[in-house]
Amino acid sequence: MFEYMGDRLSNALKNIRGMGKITEENIADAMREIRMALLEADVNYQVVKEFINEVKEKALEEEVGKSLKPDEVFLKIVKDELVSLLGGDYVPLETSKNPTILMLVGLQGSGKTTTAGKLANFLRKKHSKNPLLVAADIYRPAAIEQLETIGKELNIPVFKKMNAKVTDIVTDALAYAKENKNDYIIIDTAGRLQIDENLMQELKNIDEIIKPHEKILVIDGAMGQDAINVITGFNNALELTGCILTKLDGNTKGGVALSVRHLTHIPIKFVGDSEKLDGLKEFYPERMAERILDMGDILSIVEKVEDVIDEEEAMNQAKKMKKGSFDLNDFLISLKQIKKLGPLENIIKMLPQARKMGLNNLNIDPKQFAHIEAIISSMTMEERRKPEILKASRKIRIAKGSGTSVEEVNRLLNQFNMMKDMMKKVANGNYKMPF
Repeated sequence: MFEYMGDRLSNALKNIRGMGKITEENIADAMREIRMALLEADVNYQVVKEFINEVKEKALEEEVGKSLKPDEVFLKIVKDELVSLLGGDYVPLETSKNPTILMLVGLQGSGKTTTAGKLANFLRKKHSKNPLLVAADIYRPAAIEQLETIGKELNIPVFKKMNAKVTDIVTDALAYAKENKNDYIIIDTAGRLQIDENLMQELKNIDEIIKPHEKILVIDGAMGQDAINVITGFNNALELTGCILTKLDGNTKGGVALSVRHLTHIPIKFVGDSEKLDGLKEFYPERMAERILDMGDILSIVEKVEDVIDEEEAMNQAKKMKKGSFDLNDFLISLKQIKKLGPLENIIKMLPQARKMGLNNLNIDPKQFAHIEAIISSMTMEERRKPEILKASRKIRIAKGSGTSVEEVNRLLNQFNMMKDMMKKVANGNYKMPF
């Protein structure tokens, strides 16, 4: 997500490393690179112009203290301005009403129907809500079928009504939700290939009848400059409360994210970062700015871990690491917990300086995990507790039993010993991270 833009900005910031002080002359090259990086990422020209002027003005005014380096001060200014551009504060979804009504709007092909399912899944997992999906796209039967398929996969109810007016569908859906104690109603409305009068009138009718608490535009994050016109068109008709940027999992330039809030004053509430039904993330401007600048997103990693890792088991493992009693059986338990986080490369990308260390393009084969599990599972309990007793004959037996090679067994043992040593140092506060 935003990797292209991030790479260009990181290269720009290299130009000011090692300088003695901030002057207009020695930041000129960096400012030029930043300008080009933003323009090539499809950030609106006016937004780029204002951003560059703000960064330059604040950088030249800033007094650099003795404890800070000029390049560190400059990086902080760029980060703060990015945060401001992205919206400043996190704007949460409405959660106080019961039932809370969310109306999703957008053009055809923006990923609106899939996003409705992702949003329902998010509300159930994150806020323990009982959502109802409403199929209100009466012009495209495939949209109703798609929503039903998503509902079945997530085990979330879908309200539909064939051969009925949209206003009747949403009115009956509201009554159904109250009767069945659904505390969130997510309405998947019809889209068009472009904004037209009929589309807007239908959305206005829904708005007038059930008065949604949130009117959220779902928009393709790869859309580019045209996105601003789309957002403005919907906002003029509906007074949007937020937007969701989809399809930010590929090589999307991401410029729309840096233009939306500044030009339309509409907050980004979520971003879709994968095609999976759990691929919807709350939008935190500061975290996103740090990811763009390759400063990592540790808070998001922590939240992801908290969602899927057993806290008691994790504390137990941490105690063992600190004592130095962490063994291969514990390693196997940890591995199974890590697998719950999803693709490991997605977590690694959120580490500080992942791009600088070449970790942003990792492709970790799930078979590697399977081989490690097979190797450890082929050991006796004593061998797992005391890997130091694993001599040649035992390694040959384990390799045969796991369908691997002695070289793979040795590689696992070396990696385990290195990890065990590092974790013990981290737990005791004696290890300094390399960034």
